[in-house]
Amino acid sequence: MAQVRHAVANQAAEWSYVSARSYADPFNEIELDVVFTGRDGSWRVPAFWAGGSEWRVRFAPPRPGTYRFKTVCSDPADADLHGQEGVLEASAYAGENPLLAHGPLRISDDRRRFEHADGAPFFWLGDTWWMGFTRRLRWPEDFQLLTADRLAKGFTVIQIVAGLYPDMPAFDPRGANEAGQAWEADYARVNPAYFDLADLRVQWLVRCGLVPCVVACWGFHLPWMGLEKMKRHWRYLLARWGAYPVVWCLAGEAAMPFYLSENKDRDRADLIAGWTELGRHLRRIDPYHRPVTIHPTDRARDQVADDSVLDFNMLQTGHGGYDSIPNTVSTLISERGREPIMPVLVGEVSYEGILHGSYDEVQRLAFWGCMLSGAAGHTYGANGIWQLNTRAQAYGPSPHGATWGNQPWEDAYRLPGSAQLGLAKRLLQRYPWWRFEPHQEWVSPAAGEDDYFGPYAAGIPGQVRLIYLYRPTVPWSEQAVKVTRMEPGIGYTACYFDPRTGREHPLGPVRADADGAWTVPVQPTLQDWVLVLVKA
Repeated sequence: MAQVRHAVANQAAEWSYVSARSYADPFNEIELDVVFTGRDGSWRVPAFWAGGSEWRVRFAPPRPGTYRFKTVCSDPADADLHGQEGVLEASAYAGENPLLAHGPLRISDDRRRFEHADGAPFFWLGDTWWMGFTRRLRWPEDFQLLTADRLAKGFTVIQIVAGLYPDMPAFDPRGANEAGQAWEADYARVNPAYFDLADLRVQWLVRCGLVPCVVACWGFHLPWMGLEKMKRHWRYLLARWGAYPVVWCLAGEAAMPFYLSENKDRDRADLIAGWTELGRHLRRIDPYHRPVTIHPTDRARDQVADDSVLDFNMLQTGHGGYDSIPNTVSTLISERGREPIMPVLVGEVSYEGILHGSYDEVQRLAFWGCMLSGAAGHTYGANGIWQLNTRAQAYGPSPHGATWGNQPWEDAYRLPGSAQLGLAKRLLQRYPWWRFEPHQEWVSPAAGEDDYFGPYAAGIPGQVRLIYLYRPTVPWSEQAVKVTRMEPGIGYTACYFDPRTGREHPLGPVRADADGAWTVPVQPTLQDWVLVLVKA
């Protein structure tokens, strides 16, 4: 008799299959898929081993309707797992969660930005919780507190690593959650209990409308684990979380050898080859085709040997504070022009509170310099949160022996830069920000190769212009800053937006001279400001 189950479009439905057979090593002996068929096609969805003799499947129907399903087991003689059939009836989602109302993320047709499955634009403002599945961020109190803070500030994406972490050797106690490590010793098999607790966190993020950017592991785990085990790790993550509106990140700092490697050149070449193959593997097995990237040592596209395994290009551009700004903006601009075109964004730069000079002013400068230069989004990070120091216990040294800092996450989440990037996002969202293009010709002088601390300009011709002025204009300056190429016959009104507080200072109508230029007034204070010009 066929099973009849019910689901909601874009929402993960879940059920289990239990085998009466006894397997000595079920995780390594058995693979179970469930093939779903609907009016829009078919989806071969991996099921995950839940421990003992149980496998579970999760499927998110992309739209309302009827879906038929049938199990396919690697042991066709197991009647409990193979050939089980049923019908899934999916109804429409009626709530307000944007990830369910508009659907999961995809890349826009112009290959420049992110959007939901229904075409609604998606603003990527990411935060970095690399070790957020560990017990140092307790569930539920700590995790829900940090989630609420980031949601209130306007973040939309959380970068988080699935159990095989950076900055530590394999099976380091700091990588455990309340159920232990993600894998058993010697990578014998996964620990389902670890992932049960990670499930709670992933599901909470999605419930709150935040997109998990799931990083499978840090890159240097690949040679320890081996290619085939890593493929099993990826299959397991796909089975657990592919039905949720996630974004996949193949690995963190993927081409970086382990800190204590004795042959870094050889290891780097092996890592690039291995992660390229794993990217192809994920392409083959992911029925949902979630967007894929890879977290780099510099540029995502240089971490793999085949661009086609990536959907968007993530950058890491340094932790030098002000010194990292020229590399950040210049790399973004050059990668944006690289063929084939794909969305480009910074995934890691100058965590707030790390080393010297990486505080809120640098966060604003990096955000505005990148977004007005055509970035598809921006990712923030705070020292103390990425590694999850706590007041009771600091994370401690990395394998190289140095310690990045001991500020606890309980203090780091209050650093002002996170709130200020939220204010910046809200300003952009007043306008059709997804139609913005860089227009450095709109301001003189302008930031560029000779000076990446100059003004940045972007917007929509004839409608809106945003100009970020990092350096204040002063009354005694020998060179005035001018808005240039003002369109004849179009009137603008202007204001200054305070990127620290969100307050506005009206400037009234803009009156261009005969050359279509307007001299920028002195800012309310000698700090950085955003100049906003909107068609009157």
